[in-house]
Amino acid sequence: MATKNEELIEQVVSAHRARDVDGRVRSHHAWHDLDAAERVEAFEQARLSRTLEAALDPDGLSTTVKAVLSRLRR
Repeated sequence: MATKNEELIEQVVSAHRARDVDGRVRSHHAWHDLDAAERVEAFEQARLSRTLEAALDPDGLSTTVKAVLSRLRR
């Protein structure tokens, strides 16, 4: 069973980000509950996840890149 902070790290690693009413990306609320070492761990896990996503995508794009491109094309 995962500890509370492992669950928070997993939430932060997710590619989903909420937006405010003006459409700006907001930080994940769990980010603020992590200490400095856990934030580094979350960053490293997110970086690995985006690398794996890109490797599995036919165009070599991660979910983050796809989200940015979608916003730019609007």
